[in-house]
This record gives sequence, C-alpha cells and structure tokens, in this order.
Amino acid sequence: MVVVRKMDEGFFAALHKELTIAGELIRARQEEKQGLLDEFDAESKRYFFGKISQKALGISVVKTNKELARLDGEIRKNIARVKSVAQRVSTLAAAQHPVHFRATLAGISGGSKPAKKSHHKKKR
Repeated sequence: MVVVRKMDEGFFAALHKELTIAGELIRARQEEKQGLLDEFDAESKRYFFGKISQKALGISVVKTNKELARLDGEIRKNIARVKSVAQRVSTLAAAQHPVHFRATLAGISGGSKPAKKSHHKKKR
C-alpha cells in the first residue's frame, strides 16, 4: 500500500503557538518601552518647568536607562526565539516536499525519493 507523507500537525501547531507567543511578547515589551519613554518625557518636562530637582531627574535617568536596557534585552531574546522557531517551521515544511506517484494500468508507480544533491566540493 502506498503511503503519502504527512505533516505532524500537532508539532506544527505547537510551533505556531510558540511563534505567536514570542511575537506577542515582543509587542508587549515594545509597548512597555514606549510607556517608559513617555513617562520619562513627562519627568523631563516637570524638571524643565521647575517642578522637580536635577537630583530627582538624575535618579529617574538611571532608573529609566536600567529599565530600557532590560526591555531591549528581552526584545532581542524574543527576536532570536522567533528566528529559531521560524527556522524549525521552515525545516518542517521543507520536509513535506511531495513524492512523485503515478497511476498506471499496472497500479501505482513511483514513490522513490529524489536523490539528494551533495553539497561537498570535489577535490581535484
């Protein structure tokens, strides 16, 4: 009996879910970063209008920079995670390349896998 290659849908769905979660985390951290920048902008305006001291603004600068660095690190980590998962999805999809079958009067023919091309350079 001829069997057609089938994708592991459960694994594919798990990868899709992981990809979606990583994308949502990136977006959430970007929104958090924007909120932090808006908050610091408000602090700067308060300093400009004399509502807070330079020392208070300096403390805010240190705290804001530390938090920005943390958020940037999380964004980079999730971008790397997206790249990794996307590579696995691409590999899984590429493995589904169809095998050629042909119906004939004698039955089904084909099913042999195409020869893999060697990526090694020939030595001369």
